[in-house]
Amino acid sequence: MAKLTLKQRIGIDIGRRVSVEDGIEWAAQNDVQIIDVQTDIHPNALESFDAKRIKGVRSAKEKHGLRLGLHTLSGVNVAEISPFCRDAVDAYMKAYIDLAPQIGAEWIVVHGGYHFTACRTIRMQASIERLKRISAYAEKKGVMLLLENLNWEPVLAEVNYMPVTPAETMYFFQQVQSPALRWSFTANHAHFLPGVGISNFIDAVDFSLCHEVRLADNNGSYEIHQRPGEGTIDFGAMFKKIEGLGYQGHYTNGFTTIEDMLAGRDYMLARAKEAGVKID
Repeated sequence: MAKLTLKQRIGIDIGRRVSVEDGIEWAAQNDVQIIDVQTDIHPNALESFDAKRIKGVRSAKEKHGLRLGLHTLSGVNVAEISPFCRDAVDAYMKAYIDLAPQIGAEWIVVHGGYHFTACRTIRMQASIERLKRISAYAEKKGVMLLLENLNWEPVLAEVNYMPVTPAETMYFFQQVQSPALRWSFTANHAHFLPGVGISNFIDAVDFSLCHEVRLADNNGSYEIHQRPGEGTIDFGAMFKKIEGLGYQGHYTNGFTTIEDMLAGRDYMLARAKEAGVKID
């Protein structure tokens, strides 16, 4: 298989903006090699993937030679501890894992959930134990899970995601020792993390764990997924840093519309080229 160019390695987060079928056709028409989708609600509700739809999605994906990933919803609390709800979260994640090989999805982005300030310890442990169970299940199914570093919330916020910091991210991986769990590095989340930033975040985490880099611009102050050039991220320096580490995985644009993400890819490539990164 020929080595992909940097342009070919930058994918698009279709999410639930359009159906997965339309997303595949759109990607093929626009020279996009990699997409990910969310299968929570319309137009990609999990329950809608019957045998006919599964066959159609897989056939279209294989016809165009695309790479496909799934992306669970960060609003589902992986750190859930309440009766009934905690079982539902396990069932939710297993359903994603069951669907992935049927439609030919190669990875699933997952999250550590969130805690309320007074119960951080118990919820973090619940998240880790759940990820251990789900990773073991993914191993049996031959599915790769990618744990995303999530966004920092203001100091006085009652609800906080996890993992957010480099230390939290490494703690999760130290606790969940599974070949089925790797890292989805969201650069824009690292960018506005106080006192850290993209380069320092990368230096503080074992980057060999990284199997995806998620991209959007950010104003450096709070959580917002902006078009490249609207915020303060130096994309040239970012690509130079990551590519300089020998990273050969994919990137995923995740902001505004699919048309903006397509145009944003060209902006990013121009900044990478200016920084001396090989893009062809």
